[in-house]
Amino acid sequence: MPSDSLCFLFDNGSFRPDATRALRGLASRLETALGSPVRAVSLLHSTRIPAVELDGVPAQLLEPALDAWLEENPKGTALLLPLFFGPSGALVDYVPERMVSLAKKHPEGRMILADAMVRSDEPVDELVAILADRARAAAAAQGWDRPKVVLCDHGTPLPSVTAVRDRLGAELSAALAGEFAAVGVASMERREGDAFAFNEPLLARRLTETPFDSGNVVVLLQFLSPGRHAGPGGDIAEICAQVEATKPELHTTMSEPIADDARLVGLLVRRARQAWARAAQTA
Repeated sequence: MPSDSLCFLFDNGSFRPDATRALRGLASRLETALGSPVRAVSLLHSTRIPAVELDGVPAQLLEPALDAWLEENPKGTALLLPLFFGPSGALVDYVPERMVSLAKKHPEGRMILADAMVRSDEPVDELVAILADRARAAAAAQGWDRPKVVLCDHGTPLPSVTAVRDRLGAELSAALAGEFAAVGVASMERREGDAFAFNEPLLARRLTETPFDSGNVVVLLQFLSPGRHAGPGGDIAEICAQVEATKPELHTTMSEPIADDARLVGLLVRRARQAWARAAQTA
């Protein structure tokens, strides 16, 4: 990366400090791998976390952090590196709109938006390997032999994001064949209406359907960091507990999110370098 540049690694944001800590840890490892500065920021929410819960260092949001940096580096180049599985609305609409607004304010600066972690034209080997190992670790921690697995994402208003979940689920099914009794997919939640039925099945329903309605089931989190959804006592844990309360023959456990896996750094380095290469071609 050029000397007058900065990589902004950004997630969606969370109200929970563990998510920001996980993001900062990943940014630090990515900085070492890239050999250039990386700043951890979020799109929303994280500035509501008291600084005292973040080692005295307040969380930052992407737009104001980027605005301030371009003010100090008016001819600098900012690489916006998303910590997102697929092309969510944040990457399709929200961030590009913010970039247009900031470009008017900082006409000599340059902003480059990298791709999400999953691209349709590339294999997903790293993510499948990470998720498979998370499933194995969760099963081993419980002492379970050949349990079932449900890969669970958040849910989305965009079919292209659900397609990422389904692709990962299909490849996980092949990767875990023989080790696990069955592999399925689910979403934590969805918007109301038939237009968003592509998110189905929801986790609450999946855990009532054969073969995931009895025996040992690993809920494999397609989440990067702990938070109010994927963290201890979060929404997914509550869904599992509610279903288990009606099905005493069902036993679930959640895997850990994946942001702390070293293999994720290699994937993000590739996305950063691809973005720089595209930018160089259009410079």
